[in-house]
Amino acid sequence: MVVVSLLRGVNVGAHHRIRMEPLRSVYESVGLTDVRTLLQSGNVLFRTRSRDLARLARQLEQAFETEFGFRSANLLRTVPELRAVADANPFAGRPGIAPANLAVTFLADAADDAARTRLEALKGCPEELHCGTRELYVYYTVGMARPVLTAAMLDKALLKMPTTTRNWNTVLKLVDLAIEMDKDVVR
Repeated sequence: MVVVSLLRGVNVGAHHRIRMEPLRSVYESVGLTDVRTLLQSGNVLFRTRSRDLARLARQLEQAFETEFGFRSANLLRTVPELRAVADANPFAGRPGIAPANLAVTFLADAADDAARTRLEALKGCPEELHCGTRELYVYYTVGMARPVLTAAMLDKALLKMPTTTRNWNTVLKLVDLAIEMDKDVVR
């Protein structure tokens, strides 16, 4: 099975800088194959026989911390799950939407009713926020450089649930690469 790994806080700004070759080696060290990275921001695709993705995520987080000396949340998505994220984009087809201003925040778990209520309370910001199953779609109406709706605000609303954010163009590239890798699987 092809899986996409989304790491939080890797190669963002001056903190937690790692090269992609050692990152791929960490994934290979736990028995994963055909390990590929996209961009320099903690996007890793691989093949696995494991069906227990929660256990695999914990194993990867431990191997990552051992190798790089810091912990990074590791959110895993299968190809169908990632495709569903792209297909469920609430901004798709809406005129005037700039893809560069759209981001998806991936959640470790589904937001419960209390978290959804706290997220709804953030609606006073100029950004538009839509809650999916295990993701938030955020449209930054005035751009992503200086948002009113910050990652810290989302973390607080989600009670510090592990999350990581990717811009829309990266999400689409990950979907395309994951689908291509999945086609190569001998069934």
